[in-house]
Amino acid sequence: MSHPSSSVQQARETLAARLLEIRLDAGITKRELAARCRWHESKSGRIENARTPPSDADIPAWCTACGTDNQAADLIAANRRTEAMYVKWRRLQRTGLRRLQESGTSLYQRTRHFRIYCSDVIPGVLQTPGYATALLTSIAAFRGTPDDVNQAVQARVRRNAVTRQGDHRFAILLEESVLRYRIGDPAPMTAQLGHLLSAMALPAVSLDVIPLTAQRTVWPMATFTVFDDTRVHADTLDAAATLTEPGQVTLHTRAFAALAENAVHGVAARTLLTHTLTGLDN
Repeated sequence: MSHPSSSVQQARETLAARLLEIRLDAGITKRELAARCRWHESKSGRIENARTPPSDADIPAWCTACGTDNQAADLIAANRRTEAMYVKWRRLQRTGLRRLQESGTSLYQRTRHFRIYCSDVIPGVLQTPGYATALLTSIAAFRGTPDDVNQAVQARVRRNAVTRQGDHRFAILLEESVLRYRIGDPAPMTAQLGHLLSAMALPAVSLDVIPLTAQRTVWPMATFTVFDDTRVHADTLDAAATLTEPGQVTLHTRAFAALAENAVHGVAARTLLTHTLTGLDN
């Protein structure tokens, strides 16, 4: 499965290939195109090689130069969808972490079926206040965002009420390594692992763990969440990718199903979690 940034790059390359095809069909060179568009020839090359994404103004200029004005609107729409896939974290976080937490509340409330795969940290919907505080504090410090961690944690706790309220189902897959990563001091980690054990008893929550020793049929992947088979959030270090194309969503649901085949559940998952919890002091 591709990395979220790879999905964006692939979309950009598809658009670039279409623009190249339009120029070739028009029978003009990059130099002639640049002259008609009144920009440097190198810009044409960067756009065709997907090194520079075209602007909304570049696309109609390109189409006019090639005699294909009727294609400009569709190409602009495709370009905007591509850019919307990849929202910079700094844009999301420039006003602090609280607003970022609150921005997802309506999505969580209207979603009925969540598929959550985590390979880095405990999923937000199951985080305790202590664990969330340690995690968001490190994020705020690393990003240099406004220090509103306490308010952000409160917002996350309020949002997480969906695990106990309403008609929601949560299918959650954790890599065992997530349980072993020490986020914060031992006390918050102990409370967090204990909370996971309690969460396994919730009617709406199915929590499975992929053991470190599992004979894998698929590799560990980047963390992602599938919302109702219509939307995927895939977070990376520098961006939050929102994927809505049916093929992208299907790819992630297939990945989730394949990963689930490597997981243990029920008593086996509880035993693994309990063993990790008792080993925290070692």
